Amino acid sequence: MSSTAAPSPRTFVPVVGITSFVAGILFILAGVGTYVMVSGQLADQHITVSEDASLLAGRTVAGPFTAYAQADVINVHALASTDGRTYSELGELIGQAEEGSAEEAELQAQRATVMNASFLRASLYTSVVAFGVAVLVIGIGVVLALSGLAIRRLALMNDARAAQAQDLAARQLA
Repeated sequence: MSSTAAPSPRTFVPVVGITSFVAGILFILAGVGTYVMVSGQLADQHITVSEDASLLAGRTVAGPFTAYAQADVINVHALASTDGRTYSELGELIGQAEEGSAEEAELQAQRATVMNASFLRASLYTSVVAFGVAVLVIGIGVVLALSGLAIRRLALMNDARAAQAQDLAARQLA
């Protein structure tokens, strides 16, 4: 019959504190690394927020706010080029147009424009989500690191109290 002793709180609690602290630091580094990488990848594309954007016009797309602003203005431009019709609505109109007609060709061209705009917007929104996840991971890392420090400090305080109690008991016996 095998028995395993439970870990001593005197060793387990400090290890939990140190582990939480190290995990927190790793989370912070991973989040910062992701944020920097995504920002660099966006900046390498040399995208500038359109001058007619409602926010951040003329700025280089390299962060979550500029990516969102550019995605928004792409949608405005796409809808303006199709008289406000969406990809789905254009598909219905193509089905109603005479096959091989100039109207069908124009609607197909508009639909291709809206599809490309949709792909660009999805890519920009993906980067916005990546920035959000990176910030979330950084936040979790901060909480883990601070929790680890607090746990470690409480363990040290508990050890100090235990030592004081042993000292007091030894003096009373002497």
